[in-house]
Amino acid sequence: MIRSMTGYGRAEGFLGGRKYIVEVKSLNHRYLELSLRMPANLAPLELEVKKKINEQLVRGRIDVTIRRENQAGTEEARPLEMNLSLVKNYHDLLTRLKEQFGLTDEITLDMLTGLKDVFVPVELPEDDVNTIWEGLAVVLNEALEALTMMRQKEGAALREDLESRIALIDGYLGEIEACVPRNVQEYQRRLADRVRELLDGMPVDEARLCQEVAIMAEKSDITEEIVRFRSHIGQFLEMLKSREAVGRKVDFLIQEMNREVNTIGSKSSDAQISRHVIEIKSELSKLREQVQNIE
Repeated sequence: MIRSMTGYGRAEGFLGGRKYIVEVKSLNHRYLELSLRMPANLAPLELEVKKKINEQLVRGRIDVTIRRENQAGTEEARPLEMNLSLVKNYHDLLTRLKEQFGLTDEITLDMLTGLKDVFVPVELPEDDVNTIWEGLAVVLNEALEALTMMRQKEGAALREDLESRIALIDGYLGEIEACVPRNVQEYQRRLADRVRELLDGMPVDEARLCQEVAIMAEKSDITEEIVRFRSHIGQFLEMLKSREAVGRKVDFLIQEMNREVNTIGSKSSDAQISRHVIEIKSELSKLREQVQNIE
């Protein structure tokens, strides 16, 4: 079953007395592009989170947000600690500056606390990180499953639309195929009329006329293009049943269909065939727009 690249999933769970909320959003993208926002003290888990997402998603722009709330239901502030060694180093440097330049200003608390990296997020012990990951992985999986279900549901709607358009294209292709014998006969009639007009009553060389018609029929034969087009249609429908990510393959097939229908149009001068070619190209354009959303 094909999947759309657009979806949303959300899950939450309680870990160590705190509530963790995971939200996953996905949009169209040529490749897999991941954007992750999570509490700073969970930074050691970033690789595990990305690995889990890469195992389940193949394409799309994926935005993942992990929040932690306290018992009051508000987002919990990140716990901080003082980088005492850095503060001491700042103080020593400021003292040396005072002595060097004969300054009398006092080194105040406000001055020290305004310096960079004086307060840093508390790093969780390794045991705590592993414990949190065991629970967080479950919540992340639930959010990814919700996202996948939405993508599959939209994918089913996409598949229905794609199949209906392919059926239209196949119908137009059948109309073109039916026009081929008539196209040759019409060319033979026009050629004979033109030759008789030029000869002005002189006898027509029927053998030469048949030869010219045969040459024209060979040049304008679109049987191979129709056969290849139908083969592409068969592959297209099979891919729509696949459980793998087929978005790029389907897009390539549509390019091949466009190539075949362009050749059909260039080989034929029949007005009805030309109209069907335009209809097919219009449907292929709509197909390609829809395919851009398939994973």
